[in-house]
Amino acid sequence: MLSKALADAERWGLVSRNVARLADVPAVARPKLRVWSPEQTRAFLNAVASDRLFAAWLLAATTGMRRGELLGLRWADVDLNAGVLRVAQARVRAGNQVVAGEPKTARGRRTIALDPATVAALRQHRKRQTEERLLAGPRHTDSGLVFTMPDGSPIHPNRFGLWFRRRTRTAGLPAIRLHDMRHSYATAGLAAGVPPKVMSERLGHATVAFTLDTYTSALPAMDKSAADVVAALILGTEEASGSSSAP
Repeated sequence: MLSKALADAERWGLVSRNVARLADVPAVARPKLRVWSPEQTRAFLNAVASDRLFAAWLLAATTGMRRGELLGLRWADVDLNAGVLRVAQARVRAGNQVVAGEPKTARGRRTIALDPATVAALRQHRKRQTEERLLAGPRHTDSGLVFTMPDGSPIHPNRFGLWFRRRTRTAGLPAIRLHDMRHSYATAGLAAGVPPKVMSERLGHATVAFTLDTYTSALPAMDKSAADVVAALILGTEEASGSSSAP
Protein backbone atom coordinates (compact mmCIF):
# COMPACT_ATOMS: atom_id res chain seq x y z
CA MET A 1 0.00 0.00 0.00
CA LEU A 2 2.85 2.36 0.86
CA SER A 3 4.63 1.53 -2.39
CA LYS A 4 1.46 2.27 -4.37
CA ALA A 5 1.03 5.62 -2.59
CA LEU A 6 4.65 6.60 -3.28
CA ALA A 7 4.32 5.47 -6.91
CA ASP A 8 1.40 7.87 -7.30
CA ALA A 9 3.39 10.64 -5.63
CA GLU A 10 6.34 9.98 -7.96
CA ARG A 11 4.09 10.12 -10.99
CA TRP A 12 2.62 13.42 -9.80
CA GLY A 13 6.09 14.90 -9.18
CA LEU A 14 5.69 15.15 -5.41
CA VAL A 15 8.72 12.93 -4.69
CA SER A 16 11.83 12.23 -6.74
CA ARG A 17 11.61 8.46 -6.47
CA ASN A 18 9.67 5.65 -4.84
CA VAL A 19 12.02 4.48 -2.08
CA ALA A 20 9.63 1.68 -1.12
CA ARG A 21 10.81 -0.20 -4.22
CA LEU A 22 14.24 -0.51 -2.55
CA ALA A 23 12.86 -2.54 0.34
CA ASP A 24 13.36 -6.30 0.53
CA VAL A 25 9.85 -7.64 0.78
CA PRO A 26 9.64 -10.45 3.37
CA ALA A 27 8.40 -13.81 2.20
CA VAL A 28 4.99 -14.67 3.59
CA ALA A 29 4.33 -18.33 4.20
CA ARG A 30 0.99 -19.37 2.75
CA PRO A 31 -1.09 -21.11 5.43
CA LYS A 32 -2.01 -24.68 4.60
CA LEU A 33 -5.64 -25.04 3.65
CA ARG A 34 -7.75 -27.16 5.97
CA VAL A 35 -10.22 -29.05 3.84
CA TRP A 36 -12.49 -32.05 4.03
CA SER A 37 -12.23 -34.90 1.59
CA PRO A 38 -15.33 -35.60 -0.51
CA GLU A 39 -16.04 -38.55 1.81
CA GLN A 40 -15.91 -36.29 4.89
CA THR A 41 -18.17 -33.72 3.23
CA ARG A 42 -20.62 -36.50 2.41
CA ALA A 43 -20.49 -37.70 6.04
CA PHE A 44 -21.30 -34.17 7.23
CA LEU A 45 -24.26 -33.89 4.87
CA ASN A 46 -25.57 -37.25 6.03
CA ALA A 47 -25.28 -36.10 9.64
CA VAL A 48 -27.31 -32.92 8.99
CA ALA A 49 -29.83 -34.47 6.60
CA SER A 50 -32.71 -33.69 8.98
CA ASP A 51 -31.45 -30.23 9.90
CA ARG A 52 -33.74 -27.28 9.31
CA LEU A 53 -30.97 -25.60 7.28
CA PHE A 54 -29.87 -28.72 5.40
CA ALA A 55 -30.32 -26.89 2.09
CA ALA A 56 -27.84 -24.22 3.23
CA TRP A 57 -25.19 -26.77 4.18
CA LEU A 58 -25.75 -28.63 0.91
CA LEU A 59 -25.56 -25.43 -1.13
CA ALA A 60 -22.26 -24.55 0.56
CA ALA A 61 -20.91 -28.01 -0.26
CA THR A 62 -22.04 -28.09 -3.90
CA THR A 63 -21.31 -24.50 -4.96
CA GLY A 64 -18.55 -23.20 -2.68
CA MET A 65 -20.58 -20.06 -1.95
CA ARG A 66 -19.24 -17.76 0.76
CA ARG A 67 -21.06 -17.43 4.09
CA GLY A 68 -22.23 -13.91 3.30
CA GLU A 69 -23.47 -15.01 -0.13
CA LEU A 70 -25.52 -17.83 1.41
CA LEU A 71 -27.06 -15.52 4.01
CA GLY A 72 -27.72 -12.80 1.42
CA LEU A 73 -29.32 -15.11 -1.13
CA ARG A 74 -32.88 -14.08 -2.02
CA TRP A 75 -35.62 -16.21 -3.53
CA ALA A 76 -35.88 -13.59 -6.27
CA ASP A 77 -32.37 -14.64 -7.33
CA VAL A 78 -33.18 -18.36 -7.48
CA ASP A 79 -34.76 -20.10 -10.48
CA LEU A 80 -35.44 -23.67 -9.44
CA ASN A 81 -37.10 -24.55 -12.73
CA ALA A 82 -33.97 -23.58 -14.64
CA GLY A 83 -31.70 -24.95 -11.92
CA VAL A 84 -29.67 -21.77 -11.46
CA LEU A 85 -29.17 -19.02 -8.91
CA ARG A 86 -27.69 -15.56 -9.16
CA VAL A 87 -25.23 -14.31 -6.55
CA ALA A 88 -26.13 -10.63 -6.31
CA GLN A 89 -26.00 -9.83 -2.60
CA ALA A 90 -24.00 -10.73 0.48
CA ARG A 91 -24.76 -10.16 4.15
CA VAL A 92 -21.53 -9.50 6.06
CA ARG A 93 -20.37 -8.03 9.32
CA ALA A 94 -19.23 -4.41 9.31
CA GLY A 95 -18.03 -3.61 12.80
CA ASN A 96 -20.87 -4.44 15.17
CA GLN A 97 -23.48 -4.41 12.43
CA VAL A 98 -24.52 -6.76 9.64
CA VAL A 99 -25.03 -5.09 6.30
CA ALA A 100 -26.22 -6.25 2.90
CA GLY A 101 -24.12 -5.25 -0.07
CA GLU A 102 -22.41 -6.29 -3.27
CA PRO A 103 -20.47 -9.58 -3.42
CA LYS A 104 -16.80 -9.53 -2.46
CA THR A 105 -15.45 -8.97 -6.00
CA ALA A 106 -16.80 -7.67 -9.30
CA ARG A 107 -16.76 -11.23 -10.63
CA GLY A 108 -18.52 -12.25 -7.44
CA ARG A 109 -21.76 -11.25 -9.16
CA ARG A 110 -22.34 -14.50 -11.01
CA THR A 111 -24.84 -17.11 -12.06
CA ILE A 112 -24.31 -20.64 -10.74
CA ALA A 113 -25.83 -23.82 -12.13
CA LEU A 114 -27.29 -26.20 -9.55
CA ASP A 115 -27.33 -29.98 -9.51
CA PRO A 116 -30.68 -31.84 -9.19
CA ALA A 117 -30.11 -32.86 -5.55
CA THR A 118 -29.48 -29.26 -4.50
CA VAL A 119 -32.54 -28.07 -6.42
CA ALA A 120 -34.67 -30.69 -4.66
CA ALA A 121 -33.30 -29.62 -1.27
CA LEU A 122 -34.12 -25.97 -2.00
CA ARG A 123 -37.66 -26.90 -3.04
CA GLN A 124 -38.13 -28.76 0.24
CA HIS A 125 -36.64 -25.84 2.16
CA ARG A 126 -39.01 -23.38 0.50
CA LYS A 127 -41.95 -25.61 1.43
CA ARG A 128 -40.81 -25.67 5.08
CA GLN A 129 -40.32 -21.92 5.06
CA THR A 130 -43.88 -21.44 3.82
CA GLU A 131 -45.15 -23.57 6.68
CA GLU A 132 -43.14 -21.50 9.16
CA ARG A 133 -44.61 -18.32 7.69
CA LEU A 134 -48.14 -19.58 8.21
CA LEU A 135 -47.32 -20.71 11.74
CA ALA A 136 -45.77 -17.36 12.72
CA GLY A 137 -48.66 -15.35 11.28
CA PRO A 138 -48.29 -11.56 11.74
CA ARG A 139 -45.07 -12.08 13.70
CA HIS A 140 -43.34 -13.30 10.54
CA THR A 141 -40.76 -11.05 8.86
CA ASP A 142 -40.90 -11.14 5.08
CA SER A 143 -37.20 -10.61 4.34
CA GLY A 144 -37.27 -12.39 0.98
CA LEU A 145 -34.14 -14.30 2.01
CA VAL A 146 -33.70 -17.99 1.34
CA PHE A 147 -32.09 -18.83 4.68
CA THR A 148 -33.65 -17.17 7.72
CA MET A 149 -34.63 -17.69 11.33
CA PRO A 150 -38.00 -19.46 11.83
CA ASP A 151 -39.72 -16.06 12.06
CA GLY A 152 -38.27 -14.97 8.71
CA SER A 153 -35.66 -12.60 10.11
CA PRO A 154 -32.07 -12.70 8.78
CA ILE A 155 -29.50 -15.03 10.34
CA HIS A 156 -26.48 -13.35 11.92
CA PRO A 157 -23.24 -14.55 10.24
CA ASN A 158 -21.64 -15.34 13.62
CA ARG A 159 -24.58 -17.52 14.60
CA PHE A 160 -24.45 -19.34 11.27
CA GLY A 161 -20.75 -20.09 11.78
CA LEU A 162 -21.40 -21.28 15.33
CA TRP A 163 -24.12 -23.65 14.13
CA PHE A 164 -21.70 -25.09 11.57
CA ARG A 165 -19.04 -25.74 14.22
CA ARG A 166 -21.56 -27.45 16.50
CA ARG A 167 -22.79 -29.71 13.73
CA THR A 168 -19.23 -30.55 12.77
CA ARG A 169 -18.49 -31.68 16.33
CA THR A 170 -21.69 -33.71 16.47
CA ALA A 171 -20.75 -35.43 13.20
CA GLY A 172 -17.35 -36.32 14.67
CA LEU A 173 -15.45 -34.69 11.81
CA PRO A 174 -12.19 -32.69 11.85
CA ALA A 175 -12.82 -29.10 12.87
CA ILE A 176 -12.80 -26.67 9.95
CA ARG A 177 -14.31 -23.24 9.40
CA LEU A 178 -17.44 -22.79 7.33
CA HIS A 179 -15.27 -20.96 4.78
CA ASP A 180 -13.18 -24.12 4.50
CA MET A 181 -16.20 -25.82 2.94
CA ARG A 182 -15.53 -23.46 0.03
CA HIS A 183 -11.91 -24.63 -0.09
CA SER A 184 -13.03 -28.26 0.11
CA TYR A 185 -15.37 -27.74 -2.84
CA ALA A 186 -12.70 -26.05 -4.95
CA THR A 187 -10.00 -28.60 -4.17
CA ALA A 188 -12.29 -31.52 -4.93
CA GLY A 189 -13.49 -29.95 -8.17
CA LEU A 190 -10.02 -29.22 -9.49
CA ALA A 191 -8.72 -32.65 -8.47
CA ALA A 192 -11.66 -34.22 -10.30
CA GLY A 193 -10.69 -32.45 -13.50
CA VAL A 194 -13.09 -29.49 -13.58
CA PRO A 195 -11.38 -26.84 -15.78
CA PRO A 196 -9.80 -24.10 -13.63
CA LYS A 197 -11.63 -21.38 -15.56
CA VAL A 198 -14.99 -22.99 -14.84
CA MET A 199 -14.13 -23.44 -11.17
CA SER A 200 -12.88 -19.86 -10.93
CA GLU A 201 -16.13 -18.54 -12.39
CA ARG A 202 -18.26 -20.65 -10.06
CA LEU A 203 -16.28 -19.43 -7.06
CA GLY A 204 -16.40 -15.80 -8.19
CA HIS A 205 -12.63 -15.34 -8.11
CA ALA A 206 -11.11 -12.25 -9.71
CA THR A 207 -8.80 -14.31 -11.94
CA VAL A 208 -8.10 -17.91 -12.88
CA ALA A 209 -4.52 -17.37 -11.70
CA PHE A 210 -5.79 -16.67 -8.18
CA THR A 211 -7.74 -19.94 -8.21
CA LEU A 212 -4.71 -21.96 -9.29
CA ASP A 213 -2.41 -20.17 -6.86
CA THR A 214 -4.78 -20.78 -3.95
CA TYR A 215 -5.46 -24.44 -4.62
CA THR A 216 -2.00 -25.67 -5.56
CA SER A 217 -2.61 -28.91 -3.63
CA ALA A 218 -4.99 -30.01 -6.39
CA LEU A 219 -2.48 -29.42 -9.20
CA PRO A 220 -0.61 -32.77 -8.96
CA ALA A 221 -3.88 -34.66 -9.52
CA MET A 222 -4.70 -32.36 -12.43
CA ASP A 223 -1.25 -32.98 -13.90
CA LYS A 224 -1.64 -36.75 -13.61
CA SER A 225 -5.11 -36.57 -15.16
CA ALA A 226 -3.77 -34.47 -18.04
CA ALA A 227 -0.95 -36.95 -18.62
CA ASP A 228 -3.36 -39.88 -18.78
CA VAL A 229 -5.93 -38.13 -21.00
CA VAL A 230 -3.43 -36.81 -23.53
CA ALA A 231 -1.55 -40.09 -23.65
CA ALA A 232 -4.81 -41.94 -24.24
CA LEU A 233 -5.58 -39.66 -27.16
CA ILE A 234 -2.16 -40.09 -28.72
CA LEU A 235 -1.41 -43.74 -27.96
CA GLY A 236 -4.90 -45.18 -27.63
CA THR A 237 -6.61 -46.15 -24.39
CA GLU A 238 -5.04 -49.61 -24.16
CA GLU A 239 -1.47 -48.38 -24.63
CA ALA A 240 -1.93 -45.38 -22.31
CA SER A 241 -3.23 -47.58 -19.51
CA GLY A 242 -0.02 -49.58 -19.59
CA SER A 243 -1.70 -52.80 -20.74
CA SER A 244 0.16 -53.00 -24.06
CA SER A 245 2.20 -56.18 -24.59
CA ALA A 246 4.85 -54.41 -26.66
CA PRO A 247 8.39 -54.88 -25.30
